[in-house]
Amino acid sequence: MCGITGWVAYRQDLGAEREVVDAMTETMSCRGPDARGTWYSPHVALGHRRLAVIDLPGGEQPMTTEVVHEVRTITLGMVYSGEVYNYTELRDELRRRGHAFTTDSDTEVVLRAYAEWGTAFAERLNGMYALAIWDPRTETLVMVRDRMGIKPFFYYPTADGVLFGSEPKAILANPAVPAVVEAGGLRELFTMSKTPGKSLWAGMFEVEPGTVVTVDRAGIRRNVYWRLETRQHTDDQDTSVARIRELLDDITRRQLVADVPRCVLLSGGLDSSAITALAAGQLAEEGKKVRSFAVDFVGQEENFQPTELRGTPDTPYVHDVADLVHSQHSDIVLDNAVLTDPEIRRKVVRANDGPIGGDIFNSLYLLFSAIREQSTVALSGESADEVFGGYLWFHDPEVRNRPMFPWIAYSLSRRQSGQVNVLRKDVLRQLDLGGHLRDRYAEAVGEIERLEGESDDEWAMRKVCYLHLTRMVRILLDRKDRMSMAVGLEVRVPFCDHRLVEYVYNTPWSMKTFDGHEKSLLRAATSDVLPRSVVERRKSPYPQTQDPAYVEALAGQVRELVADRHPVFELVDRERADQLARSAEGAGRRQLEQTLSLATWIDVYHPDIRLSL
Repeated sequence: MCGITGWVAYRQDLGAEREVVDAMTETMSCRGPDARGTWYSPHVALGHRRLAVIDLPGGEQPMTTEVVHEVRTITLGMVYSGEVYNYTELRDELRRRGHAFTTDSDTEVVLRAYAEWGTAFAERLNGMYALAIWDPRTETLVMVRDRMGIKPFFYYPTADGVLFGSEPKAILANPAVPAVVEAGGLRELFTMSKTPGKSLWAGMFEVEPGTVVTVDRAGIRRNVYWRLETRQHTDDQDTSVARIRELLDDITRRQLVADVPRCVLLSGGLDSSAITALAAGQLAEEGKKVRSFAVDFVGQEENFQPTELRGTPDTPYVHDVADLVHSQHSDIVLDNAVLTDPEIRRKVVRANDGPIGGDIFNSLYLLFSAIREQSTVALSGESADEVFGGYLWFHDPEVRNRPMFPWIAYSLSRRQSGQVNVLRKDVLRQLDLGGHLRDRYAEAVGEIERLEGESDDEWAMRKVCYLHLTRMVRILLDRKDRMSMAVGLEVRVPFCDHRLVEYVYNTPWSMKTFDGHEKSLLRAATSDVLPRSVVERRKSPYPQTQDPAYVEALAGQVRELVADRHPVFELVDRERADQLARSAEGAGRRQLEQTLSLATWIDVYHPDIRLSL
């Protein structure tokens, strides 16, 4: 894994900016606690913090390699975050082409692949990655991000080059970058959608998934090397199920490769249980047991109340799986005191570089922190719902046929969209969140190609699936990455392998639901390794505490903000927040969490928020 940062300035010698580059690099220390390094050429500086996972002694960065150019030997430099899972095959091919390797790391394979194939090398990579290569032959910086956007990657164009980093904090550490937030950034923040390429911070952008961004003296160019495409699916149901199992076996085997302790995240749902069972079977071939971890809350059994989304608590199903596969299992049990601890909230906001938080974020941070004491790499069931169609709204005809993002339509249909009601009315008027969402929805749908002869029902579901795989999934992947890397834990996501995503996306919706349930194809492909209780269990999302004391603690903290007249009330409706804090009803939970996250963000980042109020 790791954290990367860098600076290209064509009108400066960056050797004189070592103090600034060191500060940028140190912001990534949580992502890479094992080592640090910087590398300079006259117009470029690269910084790296390492989390050692593969080839512990040999994968240090920034990494360089020499190539011959016009009878001269020149040096390519690279910083790289992530893992490439097909690196052994690529290394074999590169050896046949004359390359000699001095390490066993995937990092060296990636750098030499660029030396061999140029920017076309990105099409050969299978994995999760964000990387930057300085090529002095053309004085070009090449930035590449993985196909699904698993690893974050930001950049900030300057008057004579660019700044970049795994996270915005690395860029914001440069004195040339003001911490400004404008209306566009707030729109991204307050809507459950993610516009490709956009950032909360003014002037800052994301390298889009599946994209190569090149920077040279002529400017910045973008080239898309992968996108989710519509294709005819010709396999029958049995063949499709078999192909999905074949892919999952291969993906899991590849993603278990590491030279450090590994584990799986187990929630007791179909997705994580499938990965746990497959990993357990493969590790058993090596005479090893899989480690598994689950999150739970003090008093959850006593406080649990079934809802439309969560019909059952997780723990019984977690234990069914752990018992079946004989995993070395641990339940990480959290209490309200730690979930509402302002210092944990501060760490979460700092990890996100924005006012993003709540009990899901806090509990993920705490879960990952506990896991990191025993493992360095974890496999997750994240994104299976987006790939296979697991959410309730996939199966609600009223929701899926509305011209808006389905998860937002579902929220509106259940009157659950109140997370923005806490904002001041003048802020809401200027942001026009409804108009923003309509525009972003139209843009997203405009990217989709309809299959010739595709029925109206299948076309409607193709749109729903595409929106989840190109918009919603990126929000969840970012959450997973920020919370795990904040404690130096590498979390891998087998369901985001682009081969699986492409294949399942193009299977007809009728096949995705052939047994009358959600995620029919995944269930059929893995039911032989799962307990019957999990196979028959209805979809349940990531757990949340239901203890009333959690909301009471939030309310008390918001009342303190109201009494102190905190500057958060330049955005938040003070009277509304006070009302929610005094009633302390569960219905106001999201608004209380949002108010506290916003206040913490303002305290930590001191953003210059530019709205015309």
